[in-house]
Amino acid sequence: MPVNVHPIERVLRIAAGAALIGAAYTGAIGAWGYIGVVPILTGLLRTCPAYTLLGVSTCPIRTSTPAH
Repeated sequence: MPVNVHPIERVLRIAAGAALIGAAYTGAIGAWGYIGVVPILTGLLRTCPAYTLLGVSTCPIRTSTPAH
């Protein structure tokens, strides 16, 4: 799977997902808050299927080629 999520975005996705799950767990919002699992998974896996479908990447551009 392609890596297409920027490192800062990863942190934000994980934090937002955890906040949604925490709010759902405490009853502050409805059960829909458990959808926070999705941003947590996309943050941990460093890939977003929607970005792949749309051809979007927020990763920084690599300026050097890897050594072989």
